Amino acid sequence: MAASSYAMASTMTTRSRLNHFGFPALYIPTMRTTNVNLRVRSMAEEEQKQQPIESTIPVAPPKPTPQPAPTRSPKVSTKFGDVLGFSGAAPERINGRLAMIGFVAAIAVELSNGEDVFTQISNGGIPWFLGTSVLLSFASLIPLFQGVSVESKSKRIMSSYAELWNGRFAMLGLVALAFTEFLKGGTLL
Repeated sequence: MAASSYAMASTMTTRSRLNHFGFPALYIPTMRTTNVNLRVRSMAEEEQKQQPIESTIPVAPPKPTPQPAPTRSPKVSTKFGDVLGFSGAAPERINGRLAMIGFVAAIAVELSNGEDVFTQISNGGIPWFLGTSVLLSFASLIPLFQGVSVESKSKRIMSSYAELWNGRFAMLGLVALAFTEFLKGGTLL
């Protein structure tokens, strides 16, 4: 009788409880926490614990790997189309060098004589421009046709990359100087 009344009382108490949805539940399990120590091990730890089996076969020491011979930089193409092509080494460098000299010369003559760029060209500047252009072009092309790359002669401060950017700025500066003097109708300074 006591067992049946205990079973009846336990079912009555569980029916009065509500589950997490708000409906009456017949059985709600309770979780009892106990101190359970779980240990997670990786397979790498197990492999390290295993002792390697020593073999009786003699093993030769590894041979030292030979150091590769120092490689020379690839030879630069000396073909006319490669040197003077659209993406070749010469066109932008030569134009940049000419622009650097032209910009400095135009500013120097403007400061000394008070003449703008167009006056300098019309007062005998064309032969000077052509002579300088031919001389600098040949001086720039001779090493390129001999296979010497510009990057091989590059130093820290005077690098080929800096020369390209200086030439680009000089080209922009020369065009800006001429355009400004044309709009102003006289010298810049």
